[in-house]
Amino acid sequence: IVDKKKFDIVELVQNVFDLIEIESEKSNISLVYDKNYFSPIYVFADEERILQVLTNLLVNSLKYGVEGGRTEVSLARYNDKILVRISDNGIGVSQEHLPRLFERFYRVDPTRSRKKGGSGLGLSIVKHIIEAHNENIFVESELSKGTTFSFTLEYFKA
Repeated sequence: IVDKKKFDIVELVQNVFDLIEIESEKSNISLVYDKNYFSPIYVFADEERILQVLTNLLVNSLKYGVEGGRTEVSLARYNDKILVRISDNGIGVSQEHLPRLFERFYRVDPTRSRKKGGSGLGLSIVKHIIEAHNENIFVESELSKGTTFSFTLEYFKA
């Protein structure tokens, strides 16, 4: 069940940055916004579920990032939608794996995934949450260049 209410997506992303800051320092990966967001951007969604989505995507970005790397979040408004993009310059995913990335228990490299932890459920849960909001999630990736996950949320017009 999706419990939608108005909340500030800028603040929520910052909260996730704060939550995983220690992990990002251990990995020596910077967590940054693409620019300074000086005013709130309100969305109409289930804040707890979107927290789960952001946490999963950002933790994955750190897990598969590169030493001294960077993970960047950008927010953009398109009509009645907010597009949330999480991009990194990590190890990337080859094209043949992209169509299956959101499948339950699917792992790009099972041997590496076991070392990094995880059940292969995270991305399928993320997709399920976004689809429960009647929204879309996308992934683009290039091996050795990085990965971008993006998803839409309903913009809350004041």
